[in-house]
Amino acid sequence: MPFDNNEIYPYCPFITRSVEVGGLTKSQLIQKLQQYSILMNEYGEKLFTDDKFTTSDKKYSLKTVELTVGDLGFPDGADTEQIFKRAEELGLKLCPLELGPHLRMEYLDQTEGSSSNSLQKQQAPSGSITIASEILSEDDNFPKGFYLRRINGVLWLRGYCADHLHVWNPNDHFIFCQKNTTGKE
Repeated sequence: MPFDNNEIYPYCPFITRSVEVGGLTKSQLIQKLQQYSILMNEYGEKLFTDDKFTTSDKKYSLKTVELTVGDLGFPDGADTEQIFKRAEELGLKLCPLELGPHLRMEYLDQTEGSSSNSLQKQQAPSGSITIASEILSEDDNFPKGFYLRRINGVLWLRGYCADHLHVWNPNDHFIFCQKNTTGKE
């Protein structure tokens, strides 16, 4: 299906943030998250404890872009591979996994998401923002990355699972990094 280039990134509304990342070990990150009363689900904890999740010794700055799947030119939604490929074509890149906890601690005024139990399975929760990052394992039962959420005033850094067939909705929000805006390449 053709799409109008004037309605997709960078010709659509999007949110940018500058986030300082690095300089903390995993255990220091967990301590800081606890200081901010940020909760993690089991998948988030599983990501944190995996050896493939590493942190940088040095601080560096990332410029992020938050947009929807529809803003990438997918009015009917798309799977993760399609989303990541299109973002790359549009000059965006995947985020380091360690961006998740740092962004969560900086983005404390996230809009409240719905906490209703009528959430449909296999969909991103209302008000959530998924951080586009390299997938550590092809195992469908291993978390693919982090997402941010606020429920009943509580901030969450959550991990999520999605297989290669999962289709994200056009209104689902993702965060990517802008290319060549880091102190670390």
